[in-house]
Order: sequence, then structure tokens, then C-alpha cells
Amino acid sequence: MGTEYEVEVGVVAHGGICVARHEGRVIFVRHALPGERVRARVTEGMPGDRFLRADAIEVLTPSPDRVEPPCRYAGPGRCGGCDWQHATLAAQRKLKAAVLAEQLRRLAHLDLDPVVEAVPGAEDGSGWRTRVRFAVDRAGRLGLRKSRSHEVVTITECFIAHPAVNGSGVLEAIWSETAEVAVTAAGSGERAVLIRPSGPPAHGRAARPRMDPLLDTDVELMPDVPAGVSATERVVERVGGRVYAVPAGGFWQVHPAAASTLTEAVAEALVPRPGEALLDLYAGSGLFAGVLAATVAPGGTVVAVEGDAAAVAAARDNLDGMPGVTVIADRVDHALAVGVGPADLVVLDPPRTGAGRVVVEAIAALRPRRVVYVACDPAALARDIAIFAETGYALSGLRAFDLFPHTHHLEAVATLEPAVPSGT
Repeated sequence: MGTEYEVEVGVVAHGGICVARHEGRVIFVRHALPGERVRARVTEGMPGDRFLRADAIEVLTPSPDRVEPPCRYAGPGRCGGCDWQHATLAAQRKLKAAVLAEQLRRLAHLDLDPVVEAVPGAEDGSGWRTRVRFAVDRAGRLGLRKSRSHEVVTITECFIAHPAVNGSGVLEAIWSETAEVAVTAAGSGERAVLIRPSGPPAHGRAARPRMDPLLDTDVELMPDVPAGVSATERVVERVGGRVYAVPAGGFWQVHPAAASTLTEAVAEALVPRPGEALLDLYAGSGLFAGVLAATVAPGGTVVAVEGDAAAVAAARDNLDGMPGVTVIADRVDHALAVGVGPADLVVLDPPRTGAGRVVVEAIAALRPRRVVYVACDPAALARDIAIFAETGYALSGLRAFDLFPHTHHLEAVATLEPAVPSGT
């Protein structure tokens, strides 16, 4: 490590990196852009390794898409939270589209030219992250980790964090005997600060939460939390006229525009009909089920399957009283194996690792007329699309959204239908 090479930067690769070569060896370079010539310093790898990882520490020939990173913590050897602050937002979306296209071509054998769509938000791509987990250094100061490292870069503000996160007061405090501080800024104006003490969690709890309902009040740091309080306390989110109570430490889309953008895209892709049976897998706190139940009414049913206990409890409360809606507390693979009833439509929003063969084959066995897959990882999506193809389901639509500006992440909504329509 530490060796420097002057290289021509090639294509973008998955993970916020670009591909370069030196004397036949592949080097994955961060902080570079395709077409640039840079001086790259090796950060991982040894002589004889198949590939190396490196940072572009000097740009000799810049890309026309290059800009000065807007955050002072961005750059080689600094915070690893953002991958593309050195590129324009338009260029970032093209890079993400290229990665999505490459993964679909390599893993699903599909030759597509996807477009990553912008979503409402700040023109400079700042202030969108409503949920941030801060690491704690040995001095008790908060920060974010370097790329592929446990080393903490202390910060006083995060460029992509929501103003309510930056304004929570946590970054000015010293956190003794603390491993992690997570801040949630809900769309309702509620805020939660969750504290994970260092050492083994007491009584099996991973966090000690503090609910702070007003954004303009000071946060009481390191409060004395009653033993019975857990990380299942909730904050309120509003989507499409519906109210969702979501576990403060649980999953919810982090961009303020994400929930409405994705529910609209899913509904448009599914084209639900009254009386149909809809299956919502990895349902979380009931986001898609809550929006889609009305689209299959009257006479339709929605079965929401979720394995996380706190999310299940929230979903049951959020969907309480909605005709035809059932929430099942179970792992998705097990629920499909034991039977969840018929399904005309399926929506699934799996974790970053994807759904996997067992779940995909079980969905296909139900023979729904349409499947809509919400994905945050292009590689996992492409692998699962390939498995769907083996079962007779073909990709019929794809949209992608830039819900994570300045990072390499994107969100995609893929539509799959039987390659040969039933009855033909």
C-alpha cells in the first residue's frame, strides 16, 4: 500500500469506483471520473494480487464533469459517506445509469439503456438524508467512517444530512461510553436520537432512544432512559394523505421524496384492478400495502409479509381497519413456503442483498400477472431478474431514481410479467 501510479481512468464500476489498469493489473480507483488521467495511491492490495484499490490523489487531466466537492470532508483519505461529490449531479446520474446497465448486461444478459431520474430536492443535492448513523471516535466525538475502514473522520456537519439532523446538537457533544448515535428526522417534524452504548447491549437492546418531538428545541444528550424503553418507539411519516407510525430505529426510505416517488412508481407499474389479490413482501411498516389497498378495492385483498417484529407491530397499527388487508409476521421465504394464498400482483422491496433464488422461484410459482421489484442494489436486482427469467418472467419495464445524491446508490423499480401470457 502507498505505491503511486499514473493511470488513465476507464469505465465506472459498481460501488463508486472507476476501473484503471497499470501493466495489466486492474486498479479500482475512487475520487476519479472516466476519461481522466490521475495519480493514484494504492490503499488496498499487495504485489501479486489480482487487483488493487486506490485513491486518485492528483488529477492530471480532469473530466469536463469534474467539480470541486461541496463538502470539506469529501476526498481521498476523508469521509467515505459520499462517492461522487467531485462530479456534477447530471454526471452522477449518468454514472449510476451506466452501472445499472452493466449489471443487467453482465448478470441478466439484458442490453438496456436505463435513465436515472432526478427527484425533488435541493439543487446541489444536499440535505436529503433524514436518517444518519454516526460513529464515535475514542475521544467521544461523532463522525463518519473512511471508505472500507473502521477509522472515524470527525465532522461538525454532514453535507447530505437533513438540516434537522445537523441541527440536532449531537455533533457538538462528547459521547462517552457510546458506540453509535443515530438521528432520525421524520417528515412530521419529529426527531429521534438513538444511542448505542459501547460494550455488550444491556438486556439485549441495541439502542437507547430519545424522542425529541420539536425540531427547534435543544436535544437532551445522553438522557437517563428507563429500562423499559426500547428502540421501537415511533416517528410519524406522511405519504399520499396517509399517516405511518414508523419505528425510529427501523427502516424507512431516507430521502424525503422517496416514499411518494416509489409508491407512485409502483402503483403505475402494477396497474392494479378492483378485486385482485396483492402480495406485499418485505412490507416494513406497511408503506406499499397502505397505498395499494385502495387500488384493489372493492373486493380485493392485500397480504403484507414482514419478518421484523417492530415493523410488523407498526404495520398492523398503520393498516388497522383497512378492508381486505392482512399482515403476516414471518420471514418472506418461510411465508411463501407455507402458503400465502393466491396472488394476482406482487410487490417486493427486499434488503440490499436481494430476494434470492428461493423467494423468486416461490413468487413465480404463484403465477402473478405482474411483479414489481423495488431494489436499491443494481447487482442484486440483476441477479434476481436472471432467476425470474428462468421461471418464465421477463422484464417489461424499468425506472431508476436518484434518491441518494453524491453516493453511488440508486433505487430501481422493475416490472416483470410472464414471457408468454397465460391463455395463449
